[in-house]
Amino acid sequence: MRAIFLPVLFHLSLSIVVLGQVSKQFSVENVSSCDKIQLHLKAKTGNCFVKPSENTDLLDIYSNQNLEDYNHSFSNEAKGKTCVLKLGLEQEHSKGVGKKISYKVFGGNDEPDNKFWKVYLTESKPYDLFLDYGLGNANIDLSGLSISKMKINTGSADVNIFYGNATENKIEMDTFFVKVDMGSLSAKQLNLSRSKVVMADVGFGNMTLDFFSDKPFATHEVKGSVGAGNLIIYLPTEATPVLVKMSDSWLCSVHLSKGLKKIGQNTYCNSSYSNDSKNVLTFNLDVSVGKVVFKERTH
Repeated sequence: MRAIFLPVLFHLSLSIVVLGQVSKQFSVENVSSCDKIQLHLKAKTGNCFVKPSENTDLLDIYSNQNLEDYNHSFSNEAKGKTCVLKLGLEQEHSKGVGKKISYKVFGGNDEPDNKFWKVYLTESKPYDLFLDYGLGNANIDLSGLSISKMKINTGSADVNIFYGNATENKIEMDTFFVKVDMGSLSAKQLNLSRSKVVMADVGFGNMTLDFFSDKPFATHEVKGSVGAGNLIIYLPTEATPVLVKMSDSWLCSVHLSKGLKKIGQNTYCNSSYSNDSKNVLTFNLDVSVGKVVFKERTH
């Protein structure tokens, strides 16, 4: 179907922002013709917060910056009943990429950047989220949202994913995909995502996936690839059957929790697992020269 552009969806706030004052920068109004939103958000630098909103707007973005102080790009169109929103954000006067990466690797005395964007999503309609972060920090609260598919890529940024008020995803999620290059990513309360499949790709950075829960899981498979980075996995309680299958090399490092026992070549399970177990949480991991750590916790 031919794409239909919807300029009426995009509202741009041109109000003057007093230094330190938070003001609305972008707003996309809800329309009845859109049953689903596909949001592509790319933030090359800076600090970004994603939160649920009781507002019916499909997208609201606030910042403590003046609009002319950063580069941005925006497009929107309707493909059938799906609204496709694409937004790029970049701090224009931030320090260079090379310097930021050097600071990331070697450290330094630079103070953290206090400029930010706050991204609000409505709870009333489902989203496919495609989030791409280059440098900086991102905090993503998915509480009570309806996410059908999610893909998050972080270059050298530090990303935190969580469910702030412990409210699960309102619909079943098809895929929860996260990728780390040189940055770090932490995903907590993954049982609340209701995702069928979790996919994790770790390059040189660090990733933590927290599956700790005593409730039944919608997720039945976790696929992971670890290059030279680190992957830490917090297992659910013993009530959930767990099966771990590993494809590793002599260059990698694998640390198993006490509750995981070897049952075959590179295959492990917990005490609740048996051949006829139902709702098994299965890990299929491919590890190159990095490290994988399985942990348990009681609370």
